[in-house]
Amino acid sequence: MKVNLDPAQIKYDDRGLVPAIVQDAKTKEVLTLAYMNRESLALTIESGETWFYSRSRQQLWHKGETSGHTQKVVSLHYDCDQDAVLVQVIPQGPACHTGAYSCFTEMKHAKTDRFQILTQLEQLIKERDEQRPEGAYTTYLFEKGLDKILKKVGEEAAEVIIAAKNQSHDELRYETADLLYHLLVLLQEAKLPLDEVLHELEKRHVKTTT
Repeated sequence: MKVNLDPAQIKYDDRGLVPAIVQDAKTKEVLTLAYMNRESLALTIESGETWFYSRSRQQLWHKGETSGHTQKVVSLHYDCDQDAVLVQVIPQGPACHTGAYSCFTEMKHAKTDRFQILTQLEQLIKERDEQRPEGAYTTYLFEKGLDKILKKVGEEAAEVIIAAKNQSHDELRYETADLLYHLLVLLQEAKLPLDEVLHELEKRHVKTTT
């Protein structure tokens, strides 16, 4: 966790609170807006998970304490006026009490959200690898090992080629989804985060200006 702020420099309001914007460290989507006081910020830094102060209940609360949907903190920053905190996290489940990924549900159809399924699927596959629930197809793949996963990737790649040759959009959509899923399983087996693949694409194809 990177703490890119000095807690002593934060400007709290007259109630001793500072707004905390929680952002998914991978997708950059805003998950929620909460509030911290000095104690919850200290607990966040100490534990590596988000702690907030509830204005309605007037007490500290640990995100995910009852639901299990904790948020692993990647970095902490404050803004130029030092009166707001940006908390970048890796969410372990929904951020919103409604069960939604983000409290800002009106953003769910935004263009940047169309890749969110990859992040969610990557997380699900990671959980399957760690927990190995009985009867799950992903568990079966991990238990069979690398050779089985590689065989499935090869088979699905061939199915994509056949679908493209058949000029069938329905078939191509279905087979491409299968291939992407099995590629994510392979990345998890290799312990290679999808972010590193996306970063490689960015290095190759995104031009930057200086």
